[in-house]
Amino acid sequence: MSSTWTSFPAIFIHCSSSSGKSSINVACEKRLTLPQPTLTNVITMPTTIRRSANYQPSSWSYEYVQSLDSKYTGEKYMEKFQSLKEAVRTMIRNEYEKEENTSSALSLVDDLQRLGISYHFVNEIRDVLEKIYSNYFKSHDKWSKMDLNLTSLGFRLLRQHGYHIPQEIFEDLKDETGNFKGHLYEDIDGMLNLYEASYHSVEDESILDEARDFTRTHLNEILEYNNICDDQNMLSIISHALAFPLHWRVPRVEAKWFIQTYERRSVMNSTLLELANLDFNMVQAIHQQDLKKASRWWKDTCWEKLGFARDHLVESFMWSIGQNFMPHFQGRGTLTKVFAMITTIDDVYDVYGTLAELEQFTDIVNRWDVNVIEELPDYMRICFLALYNSINEISYNTLTNHGFFVLPYLKKTWQDLCNSYLVEAKWYNNGYIPTLNEFLNNAYVSIGVGVVAMHAYLLTLTSVSHEELQEIGRAENIIRHASVIVRLTNDLATSSEELETGDVPKSIQCYMQESGATEVEAREHIRLLILETWKKLNKERQTIGSSFPQEFIECVTNLARMGHFAYDVNKHTYPDMMRTHVLSLFVNPINGLPYA
Repeated sequence: MSSTWTSFPAIFIHCSSSSGKSSINVACEKRLTLPQPTLTNVITMPTTIRRSANYQPSSWSYEYVQSLDSKYTGEKYMEKFQSLKEAVRTMIRNEYEKEENTSSALSLVDDLQRLGISYHFVNEIRDVLEKIYSNYFKSHDKWSKMDLNLTSLGFRLLRQHGYHIPQEIFEDLKDETGNFKGHLYEDIDGMLNLYEASYHSVEDESILDEARDFTRTHLNEILEYNNICDDQNMLSIISHALAFPLHWRVPRVEAKWFIQTYERRSVMNSTLLELANLDFNMVQAIHQQDLKKASRWWKDTCWEKLGFARDHLVESFMWSIGQNFMPHFQGRGTLTKVFAMITTIDDVYDVYGTLAELEQFTDIVNRWDVNVIEELPDYMRICFLALYNSINEISYNTLTNHGFFVLPYLKKTWQDLCNSYLVEAKWYNNGYIPTLNEFLNNAYVSIGVGVVAMHAYLLTLTSVSHEELQEIGRAENIIRHASVIVRLTNDLATSSEELETGDVPKSIQCYMQESGATEVEAREHIRLLILETWKKLNKERQTIGSSFPQEFIECVTNLARMGHFAYDVNKHTYPDMMRTHVLSLFVNPINGLPYA
C-alpha cells in the first residue's frame, strides 16, 4: 500500500490511497522516521575533530528499570491508608479546636510537611494557620510575648504559606545594643527554627540577615563543642540544616530523610509515622510505573545511540520527581522527556557539534520545518526529529484535552533555548569571555528552566485558555530567579571540569575576568549571589501567589531546590553520585510496616 505524509504543526495526517479515508494520528503513535543510523555513523566523522566529555554510561539498564515492582498497591493498603488518614485528620481538628496550644499545632503542621504527607490535609492546615495568624501573629502585643521557638516556627510556616509576617517580629529578641540576646542559644529548638526562618527573607531584611549569622555561628559551636546538647538525633538535624536550609531542600528527598529521623525521636507520634511510611511506599509504586513508561519512551527514540551525550533518563526522572512528586500529578512523563531532551541537546551544543552544524540546527529549530532535516548530519536529524515529535505530541494532547493550540508557546520556548545555546557556542569558538551580567542574561535561558516551567504551567492548569497562557509572562521574574539559582549552583559544581572539555567560561570565570578576583573569592561571590537571588525568588512567591496555581509556584521553586540537590556534588553529570537517592526513592520501600 502506498501512502504519503503531510506534516502539520501539532499532528500528522496520514492519507491512505487504498481506502481514500484519512485518519489523525498522534505523533507518538505514528511518527515521521528516518533510517536508524548505526553508532559508527553517528560518532565517526573523520574530517572533523570533535570534543568529548567522556560521560559515564547509564547506571540503569532498560531491563532493570522495567523489572521494578511494588506490592504496595491494591485494596488492602488503600483501606489502611484511608484509616490512618482519617486518624490524622482528627488529630489536626483537635489541635484546631484548642485555644491555647499554638506551639503543638504549629509543630504538627511542621511534622506533616517534613514527613511529606501535608498534601493530604491542605484545607485542614489552611484553617489551622489562619486561626493562628488571626489570634497571635496579627498583633505585636501577642507576638512580643512569645518565646523564641514559637515565634520562629510561626514566622517560617506562615511566610511559607503566603502570610505577610514582618521581620520586626524578632526585634524583641534583641538587647539594648541591637544584638540578639546571648541566652537565646540555650534554646536549641528555637535557634534551629530561627535559622530556618531566616531563609524566608526578602531583600533588605537586615534583622533576618543578622538572625541567620547569629544562629549559624551558635549552631556550629554546638556541633563543634557539643557543650549543651548530647542528643545525637538533634545533632544530626543541626548538621543537616547547616549543610542546606530546609527551604532549599527538595521535598521528596527531604521527606525520606526526615521519616528516618522522626522515627528516632524520643517523643514521636506513631500514627503520623505509620501514615508517612505507607504513603511513601504507595507513592513510590506510582513513581515506578511512571519511570518504566518514560524508560520505554527513551528506548523508542534513537538518542541512546548518541555516544557523545549523557544517557540520563533516570536522572531526568529524578528532576521531574523533584519538581512535583505528588501522586495526582499526571505530567511527570512529559517533564521527564523535557529534561532528557534538554540534557541531550545541551550536549550537542556544548560537546559535539561544530559551529557550522549548530548554526544550521538552530536555524531549523527556529523554522520548525521537518521537511528540511535532510540538510542536517545524522545525529542532528535524530535530535530534531525526537524533539519535533515529542513537542507536537504534547501540543496535540493539549488540543484534544483542552481545546487550545499550545504549539506556538512550546516552540517559542525551545527556540529561545537553542538560540541561547548558540550564543554560548559562538562565545566559545571566538574565545570570548562575557561579563557576569552578560553571561547571566543569556545563561538564565540556556539552563533550560524556562522550558521546563512552560511545560509545567500547562500541566498544572485544570483548563487552558488564551488568557491563562498570556499570564505566564507575569511569572517571568520567578522563573528567571529560579533559573539563575540553578545556573549558579551548576557552575559551582562543574565549571572547572567543563572548562577542561572545552566549554564556554561560566559565572566564576566571568567574574574573575571582570573583577580580578581569585577563584576562591569568585566562588564566595557566587554563593552570596545565590543567597540574594533566593531573596528575590521569595519576594516573587509573595507577589504572584494569588495569580497562579500554588502547584505551579512550587514546581518553579522546586527547580531552584533541585539545583542545590543535583549540583551539590554534581549528581546530574556523574550518575553514580545519584545512585543512592535513586535506590532510596524509586527502588527500596520503607520496611517495617506491620501489615506489609
